[in-house]
Amino acid sequence: MKRFICAVLTLAGVFAADTSADKMRAVETGLKPTRVIKGRAVPRYTIEERMRHYHVQGVSIAVIDQYKIDWAKGYGLADVQSNRPVTTETLFQAGSISKPVAAVGAMKLVESGKLTLDADVNTWLKSWKIPDNEFTREQKVSLRRIMSHSAGLTVHGFPGYEIGKPVPSVPEVLDGKPPANTAAVRVDTVPGTIWRYSGGGYTIMQLLLTDVSGRPFPALLADLVLKPAGMSRSSYEQPPSAERAAACATGYNVEGKAVTGRFHIYPEMAAAGLWTTASDLAQFAIEIQKSREGRSNRILSKETAVEMLREQMKPHGLGFSLEEKQGLRRFGHGGVDEGFQAQLAATFDGRGFAIMTNSDNGIRLMSEIALAIGDAYGWPDKPEEREATTLTPEQLSRFAGSFETAQIGTVLVSVEGDHLRLKAPRVGETTMYPASDSRLFPIEPGLPDLVFTMPDDGGPATEFRGGGVRARRTK
Repeated sequence: MKRFICAVLTLAGVFAADTSADKMRAVETGLKPTRVIKGRAVPRYTIEERMRHYHVQGVSIAVIDQYKIDWAKGYGLADVQSNRPVTTETLFQAGSISKPVAAVGAMKLVESGKLTLDADVNTWLKSWKIPDNEFTREQKVSLRRIMSHSAGLTVHGFPGYEIGKPVPSVPEVLDGKPPANTAAVRVDTVPGTIWRYSGGGYTIMQLLLTDVSGRPFPALLADLVLKPAGMSRSSYEQPPSAERAAACATGYNVEGKAVTGRFHIYPEMAAAGLWTTASDLAQFAIEIQKSREGRSNRILSKETAVEMLREQMKPHGLGFSLEEKQGLRRFGHGGVDEGFQAQLAATFDGRGFAIMTNSDNGIRLMSEIALAIGDAYGWPDKPEEREATTLTPEQLSRFAGSFETAQIGTVLVSVEGDHLRLKAPRVGETTMYPASDSRLFPIEPGLPDLVFTMPDDGGPATEFRGGGVRARRTK
């Protein structure tokens, strides 16, 4: 009897492994565009095919199912020059996914009574204060408003600093003083009145946490969040130690060129400074999921987790972006640092994923991987359908040419069969289809529709506009 039970358990394990392996293979071979042409067959690609298409050197994926990591795997290269492969241990910069992890650290101090959500943060700030002005006369900057991007604060994000270049202190960043490369963080709207993304606000929160605790931010967050959550590979250390740097991926731009010095340094740690793995991010999301269900209190109480995942000001909770689609509620965040892009998404019912790339083209690949994960695990996400207009070769040729922009440099548009190809140094390459005889829409994410000015004499387009960009033909 004992032998029979052991055999049954062994077979059950095999079938469970096969199920995960089958889903992994379905994801690896099931990528499809985020936009498709209505009435045409939807193409399918492998991860490797789309990595080559988007010039993405490396990607790491961890998929969550039933409140656990179902599988995790690395693809491509962490560093092209040394031919070092991506593994599940490879460290990537998380960009703005640093924010929800840091927000959990702030909420731990709220739980312990060292901070409160709704008081003026100047009450606790010691080494620097938010300058008062006409906007803060009645409404103040609170921790709740910082974490929900409703504090009226400026500075959207940070470009980081090249290795070997001077790095500012946090107060210098907040005041926009050299060697800071961003403007001063200030209140320019009445706090609590609008939602506006502010990495500057999270940098104030970073200083708040260090002022209150008297501890360096990396050590504080390690004890408050990273270690309790089981994020054993993660750190806010900037720059990473020599030992950790050996495990770090090298970042690459849209053209596949390595970032100078391999990666940038981010003194704005709470906003953009986390080094981590896809598996560690997935483990973090699982702890949030379990905390909300009251199934774990390793990092948060149930009450705190529920509050963080409650909409404060659309589309945000405290630290997390929130979304509901066809009844499926989810939380997460995206991340962009120089040469790195990442995405964390988790449902309220124990599913999710973390995807990390070492490329400025990462979002395009990650969007297609997300759709493949959705297909394999029952998410409701589907590609957007667009109607394409059939144009003659002569009509298509009117779009082609070289266009100059102030924002993204020289844009080259060329004809490829029944569609067009757009290439720009800060955007990379994307496929465009005609929506009319003067409008193009992209198949890949990352660009808006482009409206071209067509002269009445049938000659080539003279300019185009789209997404705040105006481009004039040069030839």
